[in-house]
Amino acid sequence: MNTRGLRSQLRDSVPVTGMGPQVGAYGVQDTLRSGFSSVKNELLPSHALELSEKNFQLNQDKMNFSTLRNIQDLHAPLKLQMEYRAARQIQRLPFLQSSHLALDTLKGNDESISFEDILNDPAQSEMMGEPHIMVEYKLGMM
Repeated sequence: MNTRGLRSQLRDSVPVTGMGPQVGAYGVQDTLRSGFSSVKNELLPSHALELSEKNFQLNQDKMNFSTLRNIQDLHAPLKLQMEYRAARQIQRLPFLQSSHLALDTLKGNDESISFEDILNDPAQSEMMGEPHIMVEYKLGMM
């Protein structure tokens, strides 16, 4: 495998947020929230298609927005992006799983059954923690 081509592909791609370890208040990785880190996992994806799969929805949205802009001018994608942003902000408390039903309805994902619908059971989530600590962390009090 040509690593030079992969590096340029990583550099030219859209950055994916949340891939790196979370840094706590003292500049040290927050192992409780983000788990153990591996230098290998932070440098390169484990498979050639992993980067493409992570950016699939983002690339699909960009393509849809550019098509919408060409057909209906600039106001249509801007209005749709504002609606997406407003729907993303509607959430439950940090320690409860949020379904993002409004966002799924806007994107048209409410009529399809996908992998996450079956195997993303909130009762089996590893994210469950102390509610008071999670709310304080979300509000920036901690």
